[in-house]
Amino acid sequence: MKLFLDKNDERNTVTAYAHDHVKVNQERYEVNLVVLPATVRTDWATGGFDALTEADFEALAALGVEIVLIGTGSRQRFPAPALLRPLMQARIGFEVMDLGSACRTFNILAGEGRSVAAALIFDPA
Repeated sequence: MKLFLDKNDERNTVTAYAHDHVKVNQERYEVNLVVLPATVRTDWATGGFDALTEADFEALAALGVEIVLIGTGSRQRFPAPALLRPLMQARIGFEVMDLGSACRTFNILAGEGRSVAAALIFDPA
């Protein structure tokens, strides 16, 4: 699906997504990633959903954002509660949703100037 929004040149926007990629500011990414308003990190959850570790969530907690949107591919899947402990201990809000919902919600919250990260996981090939 392609998304069209007014673009602030200083803020990342998800401009398209599908089950195997997202485009951030028209740049295509095909690896699991974290999108922040000012940067994109491609070093998150490299093993996919089934290989998530507490260290993956510690990395999200270290970002210092207010809320983390966890996009789990074409369907909503919930990580084991123990894995989410670093976010809870850091008092960071989080929401688990499918990839498309996470992308759309990220655009809305980032557009409002919120401190948000979208942690996106793609479905395996």
